[in-house]
Amino acid sequence: MKSYGFVIFLSIILSIHFAVNYYIYHRGIQWLETIPALKNTFRWIMLLLLIAYPAGRFLERIWYSPISNSLHWIGAFWFAGMLYFTLFIFAVDIIRLLNTLIHFLPKQGTINYTNLKYYTGIILTATCILIIFIGFMNAWHPKINQYNIKIEKHIEGRKQLKIVAASDIHLGTIIGPRKTNKLVQTINSLEPDIILFAGDVVDEDVGPVIRQNLGESLRQLKAPLGVYACTGNHEYIGGADRSVQYLEEHGLTILRDSSILIEDQFYLIGREDKDKSRSGAIRKSITDLVNHLNKSKPLIMLDHQPFNLDLVEKEAVDLQISGHTHHGQLWPFGYITKRMFEVSRGYKLKGNSHFIVSTGFGTWGPPVRTGNRPEILEINVSFR
Repeated sequence: MKSYGFVIFLSIILSIHFAVNYYIYHRGIQWLETIPALKNTFRWIMLLLLIAYPAGRFLERIWYSPISNSLHWIGAFWFAGMLYFTLFIFAVDIIRLLNTLIHFLPKQGTINYTNLKYYTGIILTATCILIIFIGFMNAWHPKINQYNIKIEKHIEGRKQLKIVAASDIHLGTIIGPRKTNKLVQTINSLEPDIILFAGDVVDEDVGPVIRQNLGESLRQLKAPLGVYACTGNHEYIGGADRSVQYLEEHGLTILRDSSILIEDQFYLIGREDKDKSRSGAIRKSITDLVNHLNKSKPLIMLDHQPFNLDLVEKEAVDLQISGHTHHGQLWPFGYITKRMFEVSRGYKLKGNSHFIVSTGFGTWGPPVRTGNRPEILEINVSFR
């Protein structure tokens, strides 16, 4: 049944992918009536863009090579291209529809109409390419977001705790050695007491992570209290056990529906991602995770997807760090994630529970961010 459901899901995704590409192709061919010599070239380009991402993802599982990498990168960039070309072409189609009612554009067949059509296509294409380029540059320049919070609990021997956290790193073909090294160097430069990763450390298949030896960079992370993570939905897409094993072999401690008492001072809790159901099992409830803990000590929890914050507050968790949303990553999807999640990004206090949701360090799909900046969190916690 699960395989049948996956086939249906994949069929829907591929159908949407084909339909969007056909819409862009059809309008592109209409525009190239003004430059007919480019029609055949455009057809071949669109065919490459249509198959690049699925072909690249398939190939890298059986033959990781410059060819699979190139197809993956081309297809990933084209996801952003699909979005913005579709938005702009749709806007042009609305204007054309209005013109049938109001007649404010030059008449078809005239030189003025041909010139308008030609320059509209040029401007539309250039604008989309510029947006994607700026979004790509933005994705390569994470910012440090600092939060100063107070937990009204006393810890013997500690007044302050510096947490440096990140989520949604998505190590793999797109987030390779250069960006992984940048992550490690930036985190270490902040001199954290403890390093926390709130899920999606790996981008689905751990194969490209292994082949690029990205774990050796993770070994360089330095924090006296250790480096910890929880699972995210992408670990479960690619097979969580294999990803977890690799990360633990390279210096991370993965908390999977478990907790640890750090230096007899505070608890760190790591929830399995809610997509654990992919494996046929259900994750533990928050109550099951905390009911045996000494709640006079601070409770800090990693939970990748920031759902059901009321339950977290009810169980007196002092700080939850999450990710997953990317705050949409590409404009205008941030408006959707704001409706889906009580906190799509940033900070919220509910009762005595602090919630911080990161936009993430890496990217999923296109290596492009147009809706926000990637980030690393510096969380300075003070105790009573």
